[in-house]
Amino acid sequence: MSAVTEPNPKAVLIGPPGSGKSTVGRLLAERLGCAFTDADADVEAAEGRRISDIFTEDGEPYFREVEERVIAERLDRHDGVFSLGGGAVLSAVTRKRLAGHTVVFLNVGLTVGMRRTGLSTARPLLAGVNPRATFKTLLAERLPLYREVATIEVDTDERTPDEVVDEILMLHTKEGQR
Repeated sequence: MSAVTEPNPKAVLIGPPGSGKSTVGRLLAERLGCAFTDADADVEAAEGRRISDIFTEDGEPYFREVEERVIAERLDRHDGVFSLGGGAVLSAVTRKRLAGHTVVFLNVGLTVGMRRTGLSTARPLLAGVNPRATFKTLLAERLPLYREVATIEVDTDERTPDEVVDEILMLHTKEGQR
């Protein structure tokens, strides 16, 4: 009798805002012939409101609690491509849960990340007086955490989503051969 295995994402995408997690995630899922899901969308569905409203009304700590719970549930049930919010790696519990998964860190530099995100009000952590300084601090704080959990790292600066997906698929194949 064969063992029953739980669903396991084919790939979990992490990275800062503007790295392309949603765009690349959808394209990667399409190329792999599987479903795509986004943790931020799951959080909004669970709460029945936008992330910016959650931050405004209940604060970041509450948002992180909901995010951690949603990610844990999805990691157990989803067998496609799963994109996490940029700050999901701040949770030690989430980082621990990512062990054993194919975790793709989509790296983006400050200039490109700022260009891609602009001054989006949908990104509450980048709203404020000096979004560039905030983004720079965010990158510095999170970079070691992204690299701690990543099994694959891909630079997304000045690359098309197709080029990024091509590299992920190539590296994923090499990783599976080890």
